[in-house]
Amino acid sequence: MGDWSLPIGSLGEEVVAQLCELLDTASRGWRKLAEVAGAEKRFKCSEEELEMCSLKVLEPLGSPTQCLLQLLAERECTLRYLQGCLHRMGHTQACQVLSSAVHDVIRITVQPESQVVAEGTRVSLTCWASGPPGLTYQWFCGRQEVPGATAPELMVDTAAPLGLPQWYICRVSCGAAFAFSRWARIQVERSHSPESASGYCPSMAGLQILQQPRPCRLAEGDPLVLECRALGNPPPQYQWFRNRRPVEGARAPQLQVQLVTTAERGTYSCRVFNLFHELWSQEVDVEIGPRLFASGAPWQDGDGDSPEPGSPDQLYATDKVALLVGNMHYVHHKHLRAPMVDVHALSALLRQLDFKVVSLLDLRRDEMQMAVDEFLLLLDKGVYGLLYYAGHGYENFGTSFMVPIDAPGSYTSAHCLCVQHVLQRMQQRRTGLNIFLLDMCRKRNLNDDVIPQVGALEVTANIVFGYATCADAEAYELSQQGELSNGVFVTFLKRWLLEDEKITVLLDKVAEDMGTLELTRGRQALELRSNLSERRALTDPIRSLGQAETSARNLQWAKAHVLPESRHLRFDCGVTVQLGFAAEFSNIMIIYTRILAAPGDVTECVAKLTDLPEELDVDLKCTNRESPEELGSPLVPTWSVTCPSCCLYSRLCGLQRLRQELTFTVCLQYRYRHVADFVEERRATSSSSRGTGTRSRVPTGSARSPDGVIGRPQCHRSRGCSSAPCLAPTDPICPNTFHVWNPEAPTCAIAPAPPQQCQPHTIPSAMAGHPTTRPPIPAPIGTPLPPLGLSPP
Repeated sequence: MGDWSLPIGSLGEEVVAQLCELLDTASRGWRKLAEVAGAEKRFKCSEEELEMCSLKVLEPLGSPTQCLLQLLAERECTLRYLQGCLHRMGHTQACQVLSSAVHDVIRITVQPESQVVAEGTRVSLTCWASGPPGLTYQWFCGRQEVPGATAPELMVDTAAPLGLPQWYICRVSCGAAFAFSRWARIQVERSHSPESASGYCPSMAGLQILQQPRPCRLAEGDPLVLECRALGNPPPQYQWFRNRRPVEGARAPQLQVQLVTTAERGTYSCRVFNLFHELWSQEVDVEIGPRLFASGAPWQDGDGDSPEPGSPDQLYATDKVALLVGNMHYVHHKHLRAPMVDVHALSALLRQLDFKVVSLLDLRRDEMQMAVDEFLLLLDKGVYGLLYYAGHGYENFGTSFMVPIDAPGSYTSAHCLCVQHVLQRMQQRRTGLNIFLLDMCRKRNLNDDVIPQVGALEVTANIVFGYATCADAEAYELSQQGELSNGVFVTFLKRWLLEDEKITVLLDKVAEDMGTLELTRGRQALELRSNLSERRALTDPIRSLGQAETSARNLQWAKAHVLPESRHLRFDCGVTVQLGFAAEFSNIMIIYTRILAAPGDVTECVAKLTDLPEELDVDLKCTNRESPEELGSPLVPTWSVTCPSCCLYSRLCGLQRLRQELTFTVCLQYRYRHVADFVEERRATSSSSRGTGTRSRVPTGSARSPDGVIGRPQCHRSRGCSSAPCLAPTDPICPNTFHVWNPEAPTCAIAPAPPQQCQPHTIPSAMAGHPTTRPPIPAPIGTPLPPLGLSPP
């Protein structure tokens, strides 16, 4: 059975070509499809869009149908909806083509998992897939085929000498169609404990802790890192505890807190377990005191004398704060794809540089203003402030405007946010460095003939503007088949962001790299404007001005960004439900429910979220899904690894619209043995306190939520304009080369490679919990090979 919930963009080029041949006709053609699809408001095409499709016949390889399918893909249309439209049209032949294509899609159902094992043990990697009959498997180590490894399960002998971790991937194919699993990392380690010297073997002992966490004494604002490492077969899992209570989301060997406050002090321990065994680490105390001197020096008892001063040329920030805004789903304008992954990528990098990051998606005009107001409250004397914006925008008379998602069709400056006004307010906070990274178009807005009255800026010699493109030019996104990728600007920016360079020198290097991209040469080039007189860099250390200011800022930050703790709800029938939380962005939360225990006479039960606040405008397709992937978010791998299995997942967007505490109802539906009807109990709860309220028990039906998820569109276009050239990187994480997208070329024409060793980037290891470099690229061999764009876990 094929997966009809996939987006239209998942269709292969051959299938699209067949549909274009059938629908590029006058009767029952693409215009009829546009009319039928437009029955649902979000898929309705405007007259301008239909005219754009019709003009494709004038191009040598143009197709009105292909253009229409791209528009539907941008609106997140699924294959199920497309099939329904073709059926209502009565186009039997097109339905058969689409149905055949969906059933021929190869889908990986079981992914291989990364493991850390002891030397000499045998490791099993498993990959299963669904699809047409006759699937074949081939395992790769790096880009080299593993001889004879043509089964879903691969046994790896780790008796080889210790060295760099090995990366494995499986290719599943049927004829010309194929799909790759994700990368799995095998790290072989030798135990340094006394037991290991006497021949420790995980297959015999089951589980052993190799590295215990250590106590530490920190000052407010320092990073906290606790580590517990173990070996076992099956691979060990981790759960950290503070004061003998589980730390929500702390399920990696390393427990990291970027910016500690006194709220983090306490006694920590780690529970290590697998399918058969359980161990506890030693308990360690974490003491956190006030910061008495420059960042980086440990907190000590005594009189608080300052440490030895560092280099006389070293510059400091009193703090670092970043506001990242990505607008994608515009009400009256073309949707964008890259802002989500751009904001997510920069968030991760800036946190490594000790920035307090606020990351927000899809803001309306009033919400953008509120976000800026809150951002300014975190700024003060000497603070480094960074504003990144990705979305539609324009520039008139040298003044830049950011366009909110609710801007009308013919918007003016009154509907948008002025960047220079934000700069003025930042200067009033006496900031140490003001950085603006504007990933948007800078074309003139012909609807706005008002000359902006910004007023004079202060002469502070600490302003840096990094524009993704030149004046009166457009900024482009990149597209890779089957994957969301960064825009052109962030693709190159993230290569250099962690470098210890003056910010203007760093942006110069980004500009040089962008100039090597042939596809955007003459279309997009980074423009740098700066009056920075000192060698200030994003890597500058933090030295707080005073204990009171730092503590207040840290506490304010913690209140706004700490996720609610996981909790257990016990219902009258005896069923216990776990309620957990995860986050993608500052305004997007994941809530999952899980049945922990049920009486023996209860045969079926499920816990769902209902009565969610109306202001969130929740999409039912993104609530109570049986797997994280069904939520339709490309960022699922970043948080799903910390969630338990057998849950129902709900993705709540637009949390910035809440004017009070998030409240909802957990609805438990269950059935007793030998009873046909379901019984329902409801528990009102909130995101900050345990649920209270009415409990009811009534018969109910067992109907499930509507099927289908929002797919990810495959089309792309420039930010702030109606069309864009097709650009595609070979690696959305660390691209070194690019190729022109060719609709006539087969998918396997690109010779991809395993995860690269690319400086200065590192990637987090799912098993070890610390940065791991990527393996080098061996010489290319035949295709199809492991794809370069697939990142290791």
